[in-house]
Amino acid sequence: MKYRYVGIGMVVLLLTVAAGCSIVRSMGKDPAGDELARLEALPNYKNGSFENLAERADKTIKHNLIFQSRPETIRPSHALPWVKTDLNTLPDPAPTVVWFGHSSVLIKTSQGNILIDPIFSNHAGPVPGLITAFPGTKHYHAKDMPPIDVLIISHDHYDHLDYHTLVQLKDQIKLAVVPMGVGSDLVYWGYDPKKIIELNWNQSTTLPGGLQITATPAQHKSNRTYSQENKTLWASYVIQAGRYRMFYGGDGGYGPLFKQIGLQYGPFDLALLECGQYSPNWPWTHLWLGQTAQAAVDLQARLLQPVHWAKFEEADQPWNEPIEKLLPAAEKLGMQVNVPRIGEPYTLGDPPKKAVWWNFN
Repeated sequence: MKYRYVGIGMVVLLLTVAAGCSIVRSMGKDPAGDELARLEALPNYKNGSFENLAERADKTIKHNLIFQSRPETIRPSHALPWVKTDLNTLPDPAPTVVWFGHSSVLIKTSQGNILIDPIFSNHAGPVPGLITAFPGTKHYHAKDMPPIDVLIISHDHYDHLDYHTLVQLKDQIKLAVVPMGVGSDLVYWGYDPKKIIELNWNQSTTLPGGLQITATPAQHKSNRTYSQENKTLWASYVIQAGRYRMFYGGDGGYGPLFKQIGLQYGPFDLALLECGQYSPNWPWTHLWLGQTAQAAVDLQARLLQPVHWAKFEEADQPWNEPIEKLLPAAEKLGMQVNVPRIGEPYTLGDPPKKAVWWNFN
């Protein structure tokens, strides 16, 4: 019996060590050496970190993050509806978009498959079990993805740059396009540096299949530990696929940059913009309520699809408040909104998905 307990203890110890190693690996690796020197020469890297175009406005914490009460409806009462789609047989005469909850999106185009900010590990953060995915959002996995011609990452936060997902996807990804410095994380996780393209704001790359991707400014920040902030860049993206032009906003607060991007790169057939996880504690780095609709107007978008909601509880709003606040704001501005269910494909040019599937607490 004594040896049995020793054996159980050894197993527990090994599992703990393994989990600890995974946690350490998931924290990634900041640029160093020649890579850091390359960043230090950039005009938007000053005094040891990247800077936003606008001066930071939310310098004080407005609510206590530990002791404040949270609404009971911060998580849905039952599983979100979802659609099982064969991602290998999507049509491609026009781009077809499949949303997996939060900001994870697959876009099938005639020029190639695009996967944006995938997170399929069912938790957001380095420690499993702290920020868990909602029921109904856990049905798609890395193994369900088709071959990926380009992976696009907006910034290095855990809910957009997910270690476990990217390790599982590594052999399915032909190229990765990331903001400056984020390539260091991918190389640390086993990616071939030759398959990583780092872009600064307003830099473009054209891929072998003809996709053109341009990194554009966003008003946000970066960090994977509390001790290091803004050591890598954050970005939004313009995606040109044949005659179709799409915009992915990543994370970022409202400002004149949306109108500037619309004037320089618009109009857009589709804008994928965040609409959830806003908070009085970070009003400057995320779009707030009706600002998502206004940003789409500023971009000269013909259609808005909200992302960054319906998967994780990262702020204190009821889980479905973002979409309920967005729709009337968009209607007031005359902006068409596409709100598919998780996994439900939408092809550009089709009527927007408008079925109300989120009307429960």
